[in-house]
Amino acid sequence: MKLSDANARKELVDMNHSQLTVQRQAELLSLNRSSLYRQPALKLITDEELFIMRRIDEIHTDEPTWGYRTITRILRRDDGILINKKRTRRIMKDMGIYTLYPKPNLSKRYHSQYIKPYLLRNLAITRPNQVWGVDITYLRMKKGFMYLFIIIDRYSRCIVDYELSSTLDKSFLLCCMKRALAKYKPEIINSDQGGHFTSPDYIKMIGDAGVKVSMDGKGQCLDNARTERFFRTLKCDRIYINEYETPMRLRAMLREYIHTYNTYRPHSSINGECPANVYSGVKEQVVAS
Repeated sequence: MKLSDANARKELVDMNHSQLTVQRQAELLSLNRSSLYRQPALKLITDEELFIMRRIDEIHTDEPTWGYRTITRILRRDDGILINKKRTRRIMKDMGIYTLYPKPNLSKRYHSQYIKPYLLRNLAITRPNQVWGVDITYLRMKKGFMYLFIIIDRYSRCIVDYELSSTLDKSFLLCCMKRALAKYKPEIINSDQGGHFTSPDYIKMIGDAGVKVSMDGKGQCLDNARTERFFRTLKCDRIYINEYETPMRLRAMLREYIHTYNTYRPHSSINGECPANVYSGVKEQVVAS
């Protein structure tokens, strides 16, 4: 990590450091303290583009294997939108949405050096913090959108940590991962082969923590299915039936929803138990990957 890079230096700041204040850390790293709290502005988009993004998100959530060509046809047929395939593909890329199907090559070949093998095949997941799954999804608001990164314990289905961002910049993912690894140490962290997870900063952070990195097989959409199921549940339960006007309201909803999901909502895959109970070791469950 180059200390001459302002964004890299910001990632070194610990907002909850027990001995150094944020102001002192900013001085030591030659940073403006106010920049540590400043969030990027939400992307300004037209009402038409926002509607298109919402429809793409709904279609993709229901049918994640449909590509931009099929989605374009549905938008033109069902919604009367004059849109071409090139524009649909661009919007999907801006949203961080990728079609799930077996692909012969990586879309970003320069990241291939950071691809790691899939370590969960035929692995019996028998305890908390054995395997974490991580992923990112798009969340719509009334006049904008944000991105959600989650860490889910594969054994208990408990949401270990999460972070919201108004952009797809990798810093919000690294901040959340750093915070989670300061509390717990999993044996394996599994992700897809997306650009955020094949970045050198991400690989280094996980490796420095003594954790193994696992990545889904090329285009194998079921390898990280548990995070996808959580995203689908969240969107159906909250996002699609409500209009969140501000990031503050979206954050408040997520705090309430994830707390309820972890501590109150019974989960069928763990015999009707709550994820937090299983994560804390109250119940035992063997999960075949």
